[in-house]
Amino acid sequence: MKETQIENKNQNESQIIDLLSNLSLKEKISLLAGKDSWRTPPIDRLGIPSLVMTDGPHGVRSDLSGDRIQGPATAFPTGVSLAATWNPELIENVGNALADETRAMGCDILLGPCVNIIRHPLAGRNFESYSEDPFLAAMIGKAWVNGIQSKHIGASVKHFACNNQEFERSRGSSVIDERTLREIYLAQFENIIKDADPWTVMCSYNRINGVYASQNYFLLTEILKNEWGFEGVVVSDWGANHTIIESVIGGLDIEMPGPSKYYGNLLADAVSTWQIEEKIIDQAVTRILRMIQKSGKLDPKTVFPNGSVNTKEHQELARLVAEESITLLKNEGAILPINVNEIRSIAIIGPAATDMQISGGGSSTVTPPYITQPLDVIQTRLKGKIDVLYEKGCDNYVGITAAKNQVLSPLQDTGNGINGFYYSGTEFSGDPLISRIDNRIDFWWLSFAPLDQTPESFSVRWNGYITPQQNGRHTLGVENTGVCRVWLDENLIIDHSPLASKDFFHSSTASHALEMTEGQKYLLRIEYIRPRGLDFPHIRFLFGFTPLEIDDHRIENAVNLAKKSQVAIVFAGYPEGYESEGNDRPNLDLTGKQNELISAVAKVNPNTVVILNVGSPITMPWLDHVAGVILAYYPGLEGGNAITSVLLGEANPSGSLSVSFPKKISDTPAYINYPGYKEVIYGEGIFVGYRYYEMKEIEPLFAFGHGLSYTTFKYSDLNAPDEFHTNEPICVSLKVKNTGKIAGKETVQLYIHDYQSTLIRPPKELKGFTKVFLEPGEEKTVYFNLDQRSFSFYNPDRKSWTAEPGLFEFLVGSSSQDIRLRTTGQLAR
Repeated sequence: MKETQIENKNQNESQIIDLLSNLSLKEKISLLAGKDSWRTPPIDRLGIPSLVMTDGPHGVRSDLSGDRIQGPATAFPTGVSLAATWNPELIENVGNALADETRAMGCDILLGPCVNIIRHPLAGRNFESYSEDPFLAAMIGKAWVNGIQSKHIGASVKHFACNNQEFERSRGSSVIDERTLREIYLAQFENIIKDADPWTVMCSYNRINGVYASQNYFLLTEILKNEWGFEGVVVSDWGANHTIIESVIGGLDIEMPGPSKYYGNLLADAVSTWQIEEKIIDQAVTRILRMIQKSGKLDPKTVFPNGSVNTKEHQELARLVAEESITLLKNEGAILPINVNEIRSIAIIGPAATDMQISGGGSSTVTPPYITQPLDVIQTRLKGKIDVLYEKGCDNYVGITAAKNQVLSPLQDTGNGINGFYYSGTEFSGDPLISRIDNRIDFWWLSFAPLDQTPESFSVRWNGYITPQQNGRHTLGVENTGVCRVWLDENLIIDHSPLASKDFFHSSTASHALEMTEGQKYLLRIEYIRPRGLDFPHIRFLFGFTPLEIDDHRIENAVNLAKKSQVAIVFAGYPEGYESEGNDRPNLDLTGKQNELISAVAKVNPNTVVILNVGSPITMPWLDHVAGVILAYYPGLEGGNAITSVLLGEANPSGSLSVSFPKKISDTPAYINYPGYKEVIYGEGIFVGYRYYEMKEIEPLFAFGHGLSYTTFKYSDLNAPDEFHTNEPICVSLKVKNTGKIAGKETVQLYIHDYQSTLIRPPKELKGFTKVFLEPGEEKTVYFNLDQRSFSFYNPDRKSWTAEPGLFEFLVGSSSQDIRLRTTGQLAR
């Protein structure tokens, strides 16, 4: 077996060497940049095919290019939800499913997972990341990579490194000491690289200690490639490369998107003029050829599976993950699960009950074939058993959001969406290049409908109808670069031309408010022009119900419903795109009047339960006045079904927080250093998340690892060696028993405390966890296998990981603060 593997490796390398020797310099350099936004370039004469990358990581994004396979894909729960399961085996199954969907959508590499540490609770991309803890992030990320690559689809672990906020992410510098870098921000990457061998690593946009990640020799070459032994490809985040020579020398192998901005003729000239040696180009090309070889596409005899997308099995898996991630934060008086034999009336309240968000915004957005909304599912499941009535109570947005497709209808007046006509040039003249129904008008520079089929300057006209769903004052608006005009019933209401806006994330908005009638169809025409020279075409059409304060009685109506109902369930959360790539949140509060709504409902109904549809920590000023709180995160397309199953007790919640929830923003570790401007000082060092709260003795709102169950568990018989030696693996074990009346899963967490060390260490560090399923009364023994790294810290003076002899404490519990058992052991010399 081993001899066969060696022989195959030698044959593979022989093929790579042969291809490399037959490539011209021009062909070599062409491989170092994308052919377009998503493809690597082919070399047809040598049979070198193109590979297709696509956005992820919790679904296959398919609205990116007109000549790629288009259509919906399964939207799984987002990254923070995956981590909240604390179940690597389940996440590996998600990776398997994502591989099938990636293959079915004609792609070879899914851009994920995002394993950046959640350093600050306001960071816009926290929902897409896993955890504040590098060990948990590593275990979940490794499972994701193993799952997807087991089916010969590549992963791209991102963003390397220190991309921990969106504010000034494209040019700011993360100023960080080496110990903090190694222990907190690189440890999860290292674990995944060494154990899962991802095809690619994606560098981040930002600088690290003054040097862009895309040309950071210390990170990309000294650590990633030389020290960790990474043999894959380093790809730039889209638009993250800024140099010709320094990036290639630094270790960046592929510049994306294409066509090349830097890695083209200028790089060839640099080789010809001896500014860079051709062998450095050869090193990058060799890695790229190996990646293509891994895909199987270098062998014409390879038969690829068809893949599958939107299957019933994938949707059931998405639901299972959502159920297992949902985290029960509070359950006073066992208000949950709802007893259908005793409860006769339920008030469903809040904007997220009918407009639950399945994801945050940005490049990870996935369009699914359907979304299960909580109100619809609850009313269907309880029909004929319990009276379920609904009041929205308030909106959850700041400003207005992109118009939903259900309020738009095409000229033919059948179905949803709006007619889109795409023209060459800016005059809307001649026949349209493309005529189609657009589901909604929300396009940015990489996904602008048929951008790859239209010239540098183009124009689009949308025609159809807009139908409000309630009476009263509404606002129509546009957020755009370029030129945009909007007509309603042939009246020009918006003329907006922010030509100076060159950046999608800094486009501006114009709006118009008017009274509209529920159910009435209004003729809508929108025209958009992208003039020549505009780098970032972008348009989002906005629409929302915006009553004046004096006319808004929705909270009052919700309170009246709550008064006459036995249980009130308030669904609160963030609007579409509020948590998003490209911008950070302004604060920890729920948007709009949601806190006011929850407080008002809780005041009249002691049996109030809050369901939170958010991806990051929030403040909860009403926490002491409600009976129950469920954190549903962004649960994917099956979220409505998953939430209902938990509410009714058909699924026992077993999610646990992968990030600490602070009581207030000033309690957070990075508070005095965030957001920075040109430099972001990582002044809290290794004391991130629970490490900081423990060290400073600050009580969080909810601790890292916290998550309740409908049953109870007892821990006993903790066993660890009294003495152990360096480079000697050890095993820690204990017994866990389900002492309740229903089956459930418990996440058992193992933390290590070093009593004395040369350098300061946190009071505890997560070094192991396991999720165990137990029937009522059942008891199992769980085991943790630890190695020398489990007891080590990084010593920047020695440039190495160090496990110092001395006394260590083993702490086992159900959260970082709920420690059930302790014992000690001596690390001997």
